[in-house]
Amino acid sequence: MLHMNSTFGCVVPIALAGLSFGAGANELVSLEWAADGSFAKEMTVAAGKFVEACGKLPAGVEVVWGFDAAAPMDFNIHYHVGKKLRFPATKKHVATANGILNSKVEQDYCWMWTNKTPSEAVLRFSLGRR
Repeated sequence: MLHMNSTFGCVVPIALAGLSFGAGANELVSLEWAADGSFAKEMTVAAGKFVEACGKLPAGVEVVWGFDAAAPMDFNIHYHVGKKLRFPATKKHVATANGILNSKVEQDYCWMWTNKTPSEAVLRFSLGRR
């Protein structure tokens, strides 16, 4: 996203990661790990929208993950290789799940939930690096 700085008449880039785009919008969350290697969040996923939490991981890291939602959602963990997507985990129409991601390559990994129901739903998720 670009923002025009009226004082200097120049275009200034604005970082999008971690910002909420308002009710009814998709949401992008930047993973900001705590000192103990954890990350947790609770948020509302609008009907027909998604939430995606992404961050860079080095190769050889394990991330224990888990979530529960007030409604079933489609879930995946993915990363990009060029224009292709790789999916270490996918689950369809689930309200709760957990597992362990073993990062085989250094990449930006994304945990993504899509709410295909007609109502918004609260999502709680946690990640732990080890």
